[in-house]
Amino acid sequence: MSLEFAIEYPCALRARYDEEHLRAWGRLGSLHTRLTTGEHIAPSEEKVRFVERAADEIERMKAETVICAQCPARLPQEAAGEGEPVGCLGRVTYPVEAQFEKFLADRVQLTLDTVDEQDWPRLLKVLLDNDAPFDGEGTKSLRAVTTSNGLRFFELRLPIKLARQGSHLTTDHLFDALAGFTSDDAARTTYTRELPLSAAADYYDFLDLLLRLDLSEAERQRIRVRSRNYQQFLRLLAALEVAESLRTRVLMD
Repeated sequence: MSLEFAIEYPCALRARYDEEHLRAWGRLGSLHTRLTTGEHIAPSEEKVRFVERAADEIERMKAETVICAQCPARLPQEAAGEGEPVGCLGRVTYPVEAQFEKFLADRVQLTLDTVDEQDWPRLLKVLLDNDAPFDGEGTKSLRAVTTSNGLRFFELRLPIKLARQGSHLTTDHLFDALAGFTSDDAARTTYTRELPLSAAADYYDFLDLLLRLDLSEAERQRIRVRSRNYQQFLRLLAALEVAESLRTRVLMD
């Protein structure tokens, strides 16, 4: 299970394959990479059999996605996480790690406690507004879900509460905001959510603050080792930067 995202860009690959096909390749590539490079848990027999049956499709995927290397929408290879054969796609795998959720809460709290309000990212100011559209209910409902095979969307069953100026916020509000906005053309794109071009700069500033600002390279590396979600959100940050340069949006689902 994962939150999938993509830069909307009319490339040669999309001229030959529909979006659902590219998304399926993304899932296949991620699964294949995890099985061949090692997961933190042993893969199920079902996963192994699936990849074995998909051997021909994997070879086709590898051959077709070679053109991604020259595409302006291609995301940095070093931010590819667990394998992304389609260069403009990415994913945040579930469950969202408790370690990463605590990291986000600490970073927001640090900003509220130590940075002048005038220097806060606009999205943080929106979150603090009592009339903000991100009420946390969407994330709250996901925390209660456990799938039939025991998978969860969040490791933590309860959100982390912020304090002082953020006392009315929890990490549910943060993840609601990071889930973007409802897309009006999901039937065409297959993605139900989006980060529109008009919001790209605000989301970039917010994620840059949380993931990189005033963190040394040594600190970032420690977080990468402890949290794969951290690397995955760095790829989303890169997607926002590329999407803004191409004057397009980031699709999410």
